[in-house]
Amino acid sequence: MTGEYTHMAEYPYEGSRQNIIKWTDSCIAALAGLSIGIAVGLFIGNSVKDGIGAGVFLPGVSNRIIKDGDPTVSDIIMDTIKSENIREYLRDLSELPHLAGTDADFRQANELRDFWRQEGMDEVYVTPYDVLLSYPNVTDDDMMNRIELLNATGGIVYQSPLREAILHQSDNKSGVVPPFNAYSAPGDVTAGRLVYVNYGRLEDYRWLKNNTSVNVSGAIVIVRYQNVFRGDKVKLAAANGAVGVILYSDPAEVVPSGSSSKLYPDGWWLPPSGVQRGTVGRMSGDPLTPGYPATETAYRYSENSSEAQLPTIPVHPIGYGAAEVFLREMTGDEVPDHWKGGLNITYRLGGQLKTNGRKIRIFISTQSYMRRIYNVFGVIHGSVEPDRYVLMGNHRDAWVFGAIDPSSATAVMKEVSRVMGNLVKQGRWRPRRTIIFCSWDAEEYGVIGSYEWVEQYVKNLAARSVAYINIDMAVTGNLSFVPTGTPLIFTATYEATKKVANPDPDDLREGLRTVYDKWLRTYPSPGQSKPLFGMLGSTSDHAPFVQLVGVPCVMLSYVGNLTVYNLYPTYHSRYDTFRVIDDFIDKGFKTHRAVGQVAAEMTRNLADSLIVPFNVNDFSQQLQILVEVLDNEYGQFLRSHGVHFDWLQEAANNFSAEAVEFQTRVDSVDMNNPFSIRRINDQLMLLERAFIDPAGLPGRPQARHVLYSNLDVDTYQGTTFPGLMDTLLKLTSVPEQEAEELWEVVKHHFSVVIYTIQSAQSTLRDVTSFMPDSKESVVK
Repeated sequence: MTGEYTHMAEYPYEGSRQNIIKWTDSCIAALAGLSIGIAVGLFIGNSVKDGIGAGVFLPGVSNRIIKDGDPTVSDIIMDTIKSENIREYLRDLSELPHLAGTDADFRQANELRDFWRQEGMDEVYVTPYDVLLSYPNVTDDDMMNRIELLNATGGIVYQSPLREAILHQSDNKSGVVPPFNAYSAPGDVTAGRLVYVNYGRLEDYRWLKNNTSVNVSGAIVIVRYQNVFRGDKVKLAAANGAVGVILYSDPAEVVPSGSSSKLYPDGWWLPPSGVQRGTVGRMSGDPLTPGYPATETAYRYSENSSEAQLPTIPVHPIGYGAAEVFLREMTGDEVPDHWKGGLNITYRLGGQLKTNGRKIRIFISTQSYMRRIYNVFGVIHGSVEPDRYVLMGNHRDAWVFGAIDPSSATAVMKEVSRVMGNLVKQGRWRPRRTIIFCSWDAEEYGVIGSYEWVEQYVKNLAARSVAYINIDMAVTGNLSFVPTGTPLIFTATYEATKKVANPDPDDLREGLRTVYDKWLRTYPSPGQSKPLFGMLGSTSDHAPFVQLVGVPCVMLSYVGNLTVYNLYPTYHSRYDTFRVIDDFIDKGFKTHRAVGQVAAEMTRNLADSLIVPFNVNDFSQQLQILVEVLDNEYGQFLRSHGVHFDWLQEAANNFSAEAVEFQTRVDSVDMNNPFSIRRINDQLMLLERAFIDPAGLPGRPQARHVLYSNLDVDTYQGTTFPGLMDTLLKLTSVPEQEAEELWEVVKHHFSVVIYTIQSAQSTLRDVTSFMPDSKESVVK
């Protein structure tokens, strides 16, 4: 008792104290709850006002996560793009030659880096690679590349010009590299026979073999440019036994009939002295590190290895003025009409030269060297999805001044990046996804800079890249906009061109108000109510994105009359100058501005739209067309050799049905659920990737897209089902035993194509039901 009493005496108010504590705790809890309630109320009120929390119900998460892009930004960006800025950028970019691997090229890289730092990029990167580049001798005239006509005693009757003539002060600058073909095998070869092989295509050699007794083996061949990639011409010449190749630009392609008075410098048509430079290497990327980036730790093959794929015979380009001298020396039968060019001569198949004892000599001193190249990147971070990349780019290097190829595109990209960067810097806009502006180096040598970068970061790009927009040559003419691209990006291109005003006032008077209107009128797609989309080849910087990663790509360009010339007359010559564009092609630079507006709107749309603006129905429709065309051209041939063509048709039909169901889910997706939106976007991004075969096409490990690539015999020409087309072309001219082996290749690759389409179809299914048989009962 004493103890209890003593305790009570020490704490006479214990019961009251406990009540007070309880009451105090209740007050504190109430006040805390009231404070939290007030804070939440204020947060919600301010959140609705500031676009935070409303609709998402995730406190602290921006409502931008479920918001589509602001449509008013589109007009702001396009209206702010200035023709005069593009013009001044181009004047500066094309002032001096800037060949890859030279100091001038490096200087432009630094200037672009500084420009992007100044104009609002969040980050700027420069990535170097050490690669094999090729250069001619430029200091010793006796050692410079040339073609000679020799007499019976070895004396020089005629020698091709060592340099292009200076025809205007604008092309009279130091640093102009003499005409040459990069990666030509060095050598000194002489032959008594000269053979004309038209464009040097596979079908040209077949025509010679089937219709004449002309033998190419041991001869020098003279080949006109156009239609197929120059490297393919050289490979086919070597395969047919030629000991050397002379390439020339024929007036039929570079001087249309009646235009002789408008040759450069009085117009933009190629003069007799104009020479097209260019690589004849057929590799993709650095020839010594195929498939892997040319970094410090890379393993490098030797130059003479089969992996490097470098030419084995000498080759040299000349102008049509010099070509006429050699063509007049030729004998043999007259060529068929479709082989005749535009020179005022009788085109002959060739053989021994007219004058007894005369010979043709090709002297090439070109050598390859290790050189450092530099890609430059300007990055605008995405506000919501910084881990998703929309890329826009073009190459920076040029054979000489490169006003059209590539500086017209660099100037356009600079202006688009300036406008977007300044909006970000001013706090007026930031894209949902990250935008990366890319300036590639050494594209002219074989798409080297972009290939090395994609090879280095292929894992990142496969997981995160949305699309790549390429602009190699922004304006090669002012007739119409004509893009090339993969089907997922068709709709985004259509929509962008519908927003951009037609830059041609004559067209406006005819009611063609937009770039889309003129495109549709000039180049309609056969059998469709949409304009024509060309197929991508593999000679520009989109190639590694398509072939190594499976990124939807588009190449944007305004072109001239494609029925008159393929590219533009002064292509890769010293006459591709600022003056040609400023005086003859795009006075006022309105067409350049239109290309910039299309590129900017596509980039903004791809980076800002809540759901990535890819149309899977465009893809399925194109797939159906591809199968139909293949059936019309080769269906019976394939069926007659045991190929189950109906399986391909069934796979395409199933894909189309799945695309319709997928689009239905897209149309009904809960736009307030960011995870549902992310799921849909992931499926859209995965679709193009699904058409990549890691093993590559038959005999072409670096070409992996089973639907779209170039032909193996024509790097320029995009084709469909390229693995099948390559093998089917070979089947037409091989012995029976080899044909049996090739048919096994066809059958194997045919199964790969069907599997790939089925695999792509599975990426469109509901993400938890991608296996069509998963709901069937298991038989035990």
